[in-house]
Amino acid sequence: MIERPTISIVLPTYNEENAVGVVVGDIKKYASDFVHEIIVVDSSTDRTPEIARALGARVLQKPPAGHGDALRTGLAAARGEIIITADCDNTYPMEYIPILIDTLQRERCDLISCNRLTRHLGDAMPFANKLANRAFAFLVRTLYGIHVTDVTTGMFCLTQRLNQSIKLETYVTVPIELIIKAHQAGFHHLEIDIPYRTRIGKVTLQRWRCGKAVIKCIFNYRFNLNIDPRHL
Repeated sequence: MIERPTISIVLPTYNEENAVGVVVGDIKKYASDFVHEIIVVDSSTDRTPEIARALGARVLQKPPAGHGDALRTGLAAARGEIIITADCDNTYPMEYIPILIDTLQRERCDLISCNRLTRHLGDAMPFANKLANRAFAFLVRTLYGIHVTDVTTGMFCLTQRLNQSIKLETYVTVPIELIIKAHQAGFHHLEIDIPYRTRIGKVTLQRWRCGKAVIKCIFNYRFNLNIDPRHL
């Protein structure tokens, strides 16, 4: 009998008390037979960490330093052979966890990124964000030759082998950095389409700051500009 791999779920959170219970509940509903640990990396001022702990998550609390910093912390702490990341605002489909695990193993890849920018997206993402995200992906396709449609997604499935092989260093742009560095290191990357839902709670994304950081990140790793990663 083939043993199932151990699975870690990494959820960066910031004031998600209205959504964290829904997200963790969905993980247990759709993937209780798969998941070994749920890691919540939290910088909240509300009840997010208490709710997460009560639901059995391992909570790592730290001062706020951006989504990417929280994601890096969670990836470094993850012990599973396969790691799945997602934002904790109920936008990402936890019912896809079994699909991601099966696809990763069947296709023998090390990284799956989840594309939100499908024809079914609708109003879950503001129009300006759609345009910007499509432009970012176009730059990555053009400059790196990576066949990808969404480079700012928050949902990934990756092997521990990949996780331990590349060094992530940015603070805002970890999703793009992960895709680029996995490609540069020769790992097998696959992108799949997912449904994307309207978030629960307030938007905390600083659009202009993040947009500038994304463009800097894309050019930095292509042309070795040595930009301070704290600005990315």
